[in-house]
Amino acid sequence: MRLCASVRMLVAVLGAAPCLATAQAPAPGVPPKPAAQAPASQPANPAVQRDEPSEVPLLVHAGEETTLSSQMAGKIRRLPFGLGDNVKAGNVLVEFDCSEQLAQQQAAEAEYRGARESHLSRLRLQGLGAAGELEVTLAAAAAEKARSQLALRASLTAYCTVIAPFSGKVARMRVKVAESVPAGQSLLDLVNPASLRGQVFVPAGWAIWLRTGSELDVTFKDTGRKYRARVAKLNSRVDGVSQQLELEVRFEGANAGLLPGMVGTAVFLNRPAR
Repeated sequence: MRLCASVRMLVAVLGAAPCLATAQAPAPGVPPKPAAQAPASQPANPAVQRDEPSEVPLLVHAGEETTLSSQMAGKIRRLPFGLGDNVKAGNVLVEFDCSEQLAQQQAAEAEYRGARESHLSRLRLQGLGAAGELEVTLAAAAAEKARSQLALRASLTAYCTVIAPFSGKVARMRVKVAESVPAGQSLLDLVNPASLRGQVFVPAGWAIWLRTGSELDVTFKDTGRKYRARVAKLNSRVDGVSQQLELEVRFEGANAGLLPGMVGTAVFLNRPAR
C-alpha cells in the first residue's frame, strides 16, 4: 500500500511539471510576447509651457523728479520749504550763507568801475592828443578783464541759492539749517505729482499686438482703486536676459490717490484671446 501511494505521488509530480514549464516558457517556434510598456509621455504643448501671465505688475513714478545738489561748498542759512510742501518753479528751496562771496562780488564791481573810468579817461585824452593808441588799448583790455572777473563772481554768487526747476512737492529733505556741506552734496528731492507715469515690463511676445495707445486697467490692492491708462511709449529693444519689453503708460482722468513708488497690477484690455 505504501509503495502504491508513493508511485501515485511521483506520477502526479511528473505529470504537473510539464504543465508548469509550458505555462512559463513559450512553445517552440512561437516568438515571445513583448512585455507591456508604459505609454510614452506626450510632448508638452509649447503654448502651455509658455504660460503668459494675465496681469503684470506696474510701478508708478513721476515724469518730473530730481535730486537737487549743492554747486558750492558752504553753510546752509535757510530752508524755506519742508517735507511735503508745495513749491512753484522758481522758488528758492535752499539758501547758503554767502557773505564772503557777496563781498568778493562787490570788490569785483568796484574794480570794474575803476577800469571802465580809466578807459574812458584815456579815450578823452586821446581825443586831445595827450594819450597814445597803446595807452587806450591797454586801458580797454584792463576794463574787459575786470568785467570778466565780475561775471565770474556773479556766477559763483548765483550758487548761493538753489531754485526749483519745476513745480511740485518736496519728497525728501537731506540737509538741515546751519549744516555745512561740500560741493556736490545732495540737498533735497523734488517730485511733480502731476506728471505721474507707469512703468511696466511685459513678455517679449506681446510686442506682436501691443501698440501705442493700447488700453489697460490698473488696480492697486492697497487702496482698492482702479485707474484707466494707455501705453505711451514702447522700448525699442527687448532685455536680452529677462526677455521682457519695457513700456511707459500714462493715466487718464483724475489721479487722486496715486503716489510715486506705488505698485499695482495691470490688465491689458486688447490682449488677444489664446
